[in-house]
Amino acid sequence: MNKVIAFKILEGYQIWLQFIDGESKIIDFETLIGKGISAQLLDKNYFNQVSIDNGGGLEWPNGMDFCPNFLKDYTSDLVVQS
Repeated sequence: MNKVIAFKILEGYQIWLQFIDGESKIIDFETLIGKGISAQLLDKNYFNQVSIDNGGGLEWPNGMDFCPNFLKDYTSDLVVQS
């Protein structure tokens, strides 16, 4: 099962993620937020309120979340694998 066990907020809307299996990656969330419930995350102070939820994904106080399977499998030109 995929789970985020650690994260670090970087520049802009990038977050470094560490998964339970040891894999880590940087995801730029800028293209994933901005509409509907995620519009609030465009406020950088609000974006920085991210936390790891009970299921091992990322969540914000307004209920916006990304499941760990999506985060683990997500690829784009803006993802840096490490």
